[in-house]
Amino acid sequence: MRKKESLTILAIETSCDDTCVAILRIRNLELEIGNWKLEILSNIASSQAKVHAKYGGVYPTLAKREHQRNIVPVLETALKKARNPEINLIAVTVGPGLEPCLWVGVNFARAISRELKLPIVPVNHIEAHILVNFQFPISNFQNIFPAICLVVSGGHTQLILMKEIGKYKLIGETRDDAAGECFDKVARILGLKYPGGPEIEKMAKKFKSQKFTSSQKLPRPMIHQKNYDFSFSGLKTAVLYHYQETPPKIRNSKRYIQKMAFEVQEAIVEVLVSKTARAVKEYKGKTIILGGGVAANQKLRREMRKKAKELNCNFLVPKAKFCVDNAVMVGMTGFFHWLRGEVKDWKKIKVNANLKI
Repeated sequence: MRKKESLTILAIETSCDDTCVAILRIRNLELEIGNWKLEILSNIASSQAKVHAKYGGVYPTLAKREHQRNIVPVLETALKKARNPEINLIAVTVGPGLEPCLWVGVNFARAISRELKLPIVPVNHIEAHILVNFQFPISNFQNIFPAICLVVSGGHTQLILMKEIGKYKLIGETRDDAAGECFDKVARILGLKYPGGPEIEKMAKKFKSQKFTSSQKLPRPMIHQKNYDFSFSGLKTAVLYHYQETPPKIRNSKRYIQKMAFEVQEAIVEVLVSKTARAVKEYKGKTIILGGGVAANQKLRREMRKKAKELNCNFLVPKAKFCVDNAVMVGMTGFFHWLRGEVKDWKKIKVNANLKI
């Protein structure tokens, strides 16, 4: 396979509420890893955010229906933008995620693979959030590993030790709500729109002049525990209790909402950065890799970059558009699996909603 001069990948992602298709072309495959050239021929996503907004979260059966409605038009748009290239490989997310949603993408990919007799690669959604950081050539790969990866989104908050591409060890994860889920639930409490993460960040930026009093200080869950697990359910509950105990005239004011959004963001970011930094020290990490939808948060990016500099290690984070669910990350991950010869027959591609890295 490596003898090809170029590889064109059709990538499909339907793990949650975004229907995503991308077409990637990778050239110079005969060169050492990291020196090849990636072209993103198309990267199309159809968001369901407005569909689920009134519920304050994603309904799996509704999301499945929207994926079924969107998948063909999204593919057609991607192919048209890419000028209908000859596809060599299909990459599709098989988990983790919402099972009804995953099956839409997987069955679609299986059908294309069967009809066109194309090899297919199953992709782990969590690994994809990590490997999207490697879409651009990194000349000095030996100084990247071991890396500590923080994947943080609406459904996942995990710390992963990455020994090299393809070799991972899960060292910590959330015991209840993920960080992004906490943002969404707090936003709902405060009367902000869904998805909550961007709304919380927007409100937090407007709060600058003073800090919370001690009675308003929110907890930093598990920050001092020696493990690398997370818990954000209690933080959401603390916000709820504070909101309920505050007179309506005050809690409905812009000032209160901005203050609460600011403190929630501070608490989540402080916990994430603290645990990641401790993992870097213990495992002698050379790089911090950030991925997932919450990685688009500017406060988290700034604080993690600052901490990486203090620890004298590299810092990799995708552009914001590659933090949220997208098919480019699926295509990149499929590429690395293809390099190792890990392709499968379409009959063997199955969904695993609880897939681990």
